[in-house]
Amino acid sequence: MRSHLLNDRTAGSYRRTVTAGVEHIAARLAHADRPFTGIAPPALAPVVDAVDLDLPLGDADAALAELDRLYLRDAVYFHHPRYLAHLNCPVVIPAVLGEAVLSAINSSLDTWDQSAGATLIERRLVDWTAARIGLGPAADGVFTSGGTQSNLHALLLAREEACDGVRKQHGADLRTAEILPRLRVLASAHGHFSVRKAASLLGLGEEAVVEVPCDAERRMRPAALAAALAELQRDGLVPMAVVATAGTTDFGSVDPLAQVAGLCAGYGVWLHVDAAYGCGLLVSGRRRHLLAGIERADSVTVDFHKSFFQPVSSSAVLVRDRATLRHATYHADYLNPERMAAEQIPNQVDKSLQTTRRFDALKLWLTLRVMGADGVGSLFDEVCDLAGAGWRLLDEDPRFEVVVRPQLSTLVFRYVPAAPAGTAAPGPVDPALVDAANLHARERLAASGAAMVAGTKVDGRHYLKFTLLNPETTTEDLAAVLDLIAAHAADHTGESLVPDVPAASASSPAPAAPAAPAVPVR
Repeated sequence: MRSHLLNDRTAGSYRRTVTAGVEHIAARLAHADRPFTGIAPPALAPVVDAVDLDLPLGDADAALAELDRLYLRDAVYFHHPRYLAHLNCPVVIPAVLGEAVLSAINSSLDTWDQSAGATLIERRLVDWTAARIGLGPAADGVFTSGGTQSNLHALLLAREEACDGVRKQHGADLRTAEILPRLRVLASAHGHFSVRKAASLLGLGEEAVVEVPCDAERRMRPAALAAALAELQRDGLVPMAVVATAGTTDFGSVDPLAQVAGLCAGYGVWLHVDAAYGCGLLVSGRRRHLLAGIERADSVTVDFHKSFFQPVSSSAVLVRDRATLRHATYHADYLNPERMAAEQIPNQVDKSLQTTRRFDALKLWLTLRVMGADGVGSLFDEVCDLAGAGWRLLDEDPRFEVVVRPQLSTLVFRYVPAAPAGTAAPGPVDPALVDAANLHARERLAASGAAMVAGTKVDGRHYLKFTLLNPETTTEDLAAVLDLIAAHAADHTGESLVPDVPAASASSPAPAAPAAPAVPVR
């Protein structure tokens, strides 16, 4: 069994085994003619369940062949230009090289004596990112597992700062449990669900999140935020933090950060900017201005595994004042005793919610050293340009309605059936039937494997979504997928979408008002 341990004596075996795996993956990538096979869980689950994990194959080639049947053959391939669903990006090769290196060396980024130079590389990247944001000389941060953890981390710091502020004002003896019921977090109506999750984990409860209304572009309305802050002040409640979003998950909308920052400064409220999606703007050659005001944030979430084309996971939370990271600091004698801080030994666990942590920063480091920031930014600009072209396609196509013009690379739209041939005076179509047509189209598209799109709800109705993060995707791809969606939706509707507008008469009551605004037939 020792022959399977990676060390100086097994370097040759390591080389042969990993090379075989790389060649197998390369062949899969080269021959992937669609993003997905369309396999359903009932078909694949029995194949996986049949594997006896207590009977090893004993051979890497055999294990790889088995893995091909269980996973690789039916994997969802984000590199395919017609994968248009979620915030999953194709990855750049230098980052994949970094993944191979960090997995083999297996450094743990909690303490210096487990990582050495890896600690310094992560710290250098944190400084680089903070400088790109403009947070100032006292900034700091740490890599995390993703945006959800980054948001939780930031709101933990905001909670502790708010509690300290209440104690300074009302008495140092106040216990945290007495303060928590008064704390509130203000977030956009289109902000990420992880804000509510964080509020629950931090002992505030989801009801502590105050939803701030948005404008027609799905951006937080500063006037609504001002009103909400004033109301909290009148009610004797404490605004713990405002969470602004730079790239909402559904619409890619960027809140007016400068105006939001001004209000936060006026009320003395912690400003957190969730830029998990929009962090690609930090290296954009043409869209950096969309982040104007982010430099005034107290904390920022960035997900390099979204708009920097990095493998999962690669995320970070940055703070304006490194002193606030003390709220996440705990010392253990076996790991990071307090004397190490006095000796200025750089232990990243001192500011992280995690203990054992991968050297994910290496992937971004190698990407920047090979491609450069401008190279990454140009790729992100390409997908944003593609979204603009996609919006024009949808806006000009009578089969679809599109919700907002994109700021980043997301398009939310839906199929709307045409009036049946020969209809003299078409009326409204039942919104539930339109919902069903769009749900059906998405399901059939995924089952075919020809393309993958996401779905969401807007004002209670079902919509479809293109999330564009692949620079290889073209407008021709988008047009082809739209044709497939329309065909599946039309196949579902058949004759069932003939407007249901009964003639009014003395013997028949007027039709009941629809539960939601009817969709006009085009």
